[in-house]
Amino acid sequence: MRERIPINLAVEDTLSGAILRRILIATGRPFEVGTCYQRHGFGYLKRTIIWLNSAARGTPFVVLTDLDTGTCAPDLITDWLRIPRHPNLIFRVAVREVEAWVLADRRGFAEFAGVREKVVPRDPEAVANPKQRLIAIVARSRYRSLRQDIVPRQGNTAQQGPNYNAPLIGFVQDRWDPLAAQLHCDSLRRAINRLRTFRPTRAK
Repeated sequence: MRERIPINLAVEDTLSGAILRRILIATGRPFEVGTCYQRHGFGYLKRTIIWLNSAARGTPFVVLTDLDTGTCAPDLITDWLRIPRHPNLIFRVAVREVEAWVLADRRGFAEFAGVREKVVPRDPEAVANPKQRLIAIVARSRYRSLRQDIVPRQGNTAQQGPNYNAPLIGFVQDRWDPLAAQLHCDSLRRAINRLRTFRPTRAK
């Protein structure tokens, strides 16, 4: 039996956490998730990144955040972490949001959403706001319940539907194929490759 690799997660929200867990499984590595630290948005991660970097000396961490309107992932990482990164801290940035990674499994998402595959973008990282594109695609779904969950109600100022995360997390856990998605999403491909080659440094 292969030795388990303990690892903690730090993410913006529950959807990002589900995505990371699915990716860890897809790598085929014997990762064993301990604690998943999450709040709503990137602020919590930015405030605690120095602590996470220090804590990684004991147990490795994967940190996942969105690039959003930033220029590039290396600049974001440099801006957040102004000290040397510990080898056990895996810091990944989704371009531009984790919804781009979800959409990158074009066939799987089209089947889930009940739309034609051609309406799902071929290059989701080139989409300025992947979350809004995802919502727009689901607005065309033949599944009424899915539209009610994910799409904001007309006249409502909310940016997403009342049950946005639950069906997407279900899709990620049960049907999303990160290995197919990585073919259309470079930041996802890089994240998978980093986890596949990761070797933890033992604390001294």
